[in-house]
Amino acid sequence: MDMQNVIYAVAVLFIMGIVFAILLGVAAKVFAVEVDERVPLVRECLPGANCGGCGFPGCDGLAAAIVEGRAPVNGCPVGGAAAAEKIAKVLGVEVAAGDRQVAHVYCNGGCNAKDKANYEGLQDCNAAMRVASGPKACSFGCMGLGSCVKACAFDAIHIVDGVAKVDTDKCVACGKCVSTCPKKIINLVSEVKKVHVNCVNKDKGPEVMKVCSNGCIGCKMCEKTCKFDAIHVVDGVAKIDYDKCKNCEMCTKVCPEGCIERFRPRKRRPRSRKCRLSRLLLPRPRLRLQSRPLKQRLLRTSNDRSSAPCAG
Repeated sequence: MDMQNVIYAVAVLFIMGIVFAILLGVAAKVFAVEVDERVPLVRECLPGANCGGCGFPGCDGLAAAIVEGRAPVNGCPVGGAAAAEKIAKVLGVEVAAGDRQVAHVYCNGGCNAKDKANYEGLQDCNAAMRVASGPKACSFGCMGLGSCVKACAFDAIHIVDGVAKVDTDKCVACGKCVSTCPKKIINLVSEVKKVHVNCVNKDKGPEVMKVCSNGCIGCKMCEKTCKFDAIHVVDGVAKIDYDKCKNCEMCTKVCPEGCIERFRPRKRRPRSRKCRLSRLLLPRPRLRLQSRPLKQRLLRTSNDRSSAPCAG
């Protein structure tokens, strides 16, 4: 191999590298995209969950939107007030104080709601909706197949007694369960709102009673009891005006169907026949009593009587 050819090849590659480096440097300057230096600082204040609950494509998208003014400082539901305060310091603004938001399931059916069919398909609410609008006789309520549970990245919602229940201690109000539910019965509410009507069935009372033992029948007992004019029956179902509601919980005490939930735990309602049967069918431990044979016990009892002193 000629050494001169090797030297020429190395020199050509070296010159080409220098030329390409200059061209890339010029292109970087010409086509540079100006980025606000505050964007990475705001991004560091966000938790990095990338859940999309803010409505933007990940935490990077939210950081850019906050700096550009397209999103509020407290736009991250996962970071909450702590992240909002850090972002406010970076931007030099004040953050408006707000109530903590949590998800709430407006259904109390579950085992108390009747089934119209035995669904054996894919355990997904959206898939079940394509088969006669789901297996439940109530077309408004929770199907209990757990699509919201799979969507939640924070283990904050579970299926309990056939209906979705939210763990408010874990909920970060990301909104994934809200967008996943095909029945649209999950909403984000303020944590300070302590009374909720857990039914959205708009059918008449007799029709509701045929499909669920915990549904709102529109009897207006809650409306007549409320002293603050904070609850009214609209389209066959009770609605609460939270601007007037004082959390007195009087409506929860008079509701004959038990579909109005109060914040403090109360005694559990009697389960439906289906739930009771499922509990009765569970195996129970048997107690083994070590007792003497019946003959020995009878002999001992007669001996005790014969040896007892006479009271007369």
